[in-house]
Amino acid sequence: MVDVDLGLLAATGRRRPRVVVVPTASFPEGEDAFRRQAEHGVTHFSALGAEVEAVFLRDRAAADEAEHSQAIGEADLIYLLGGRAYHLLRSLEGSAAWEAIQAAHARGAVLAGCAAGAVVLAGRKPGLRGGKLPFPLSWRVGLGIVDGAAVIPGYDRFPEPFAAFIALQAPRGTAIVGIDDGTALVGRDGAWQVQGTARVTIWRGRNRTRHRAGDSFRL
Repeated sequence: MVDVDLGLLAATGRRRPRVVVVPTASFPEGEDAFRRQAEHGVTHFSALGAEVEAVFLRDRAAADEAEHSQAIGEADLIYLLGGRAYHLLRSLEGSAAWEAIQAAHARGAVLAGCAAGAVVLAGRKPGLRGGKLPFPLSWRVGLGIVDGAAVIPGYDRFPEPFAAFIALQAPRGTAIVGIDDGTALVGRDGAWQVQGTARVTIWRGRNRTRHRAGDSFRL
């Protein structure tokens, strides 16, 4: 994803962009995994020429700490790393950190998410219900940066009939966006472009469309 990430850095318009990586989603996997994710993010973007800081935001309580909001507010690129989408969403929603992310994005900072980070930025997040009957799916409200959509990361690793099943249960007006590994969907001014090595699949009810690298469309 180096070419994609170089494009995100260029989109900031800064000669040496300030990048903040947020490893919150990996915290349920333990402190070692949390710090390892942060280190990978810092190493990756530093090698691309950015000034990088990891924000060690572990949970909802930490999301209200002023030091985290300040670091986020100064960023040119905010990158939400992967892990457990539910934990990331629960940590950010209604928090000072999320307010700082929105304010930074409104002034022109680039906002990106990998895996769980991409899932929570959508308008809806699908999930299994608890108990003996996990179906039908539950649908939580996401952070809403990409309204009217729900994201399935690593789409090419899932049986497509399962994706069709999710699409048929989606709330009215919600597009299911399946993003293959090694692929990104980059948006600007309401238009989206596929970048990377594979494709993006869009489900609207029973209707499925495919988009490959270079294709542009609106959700």
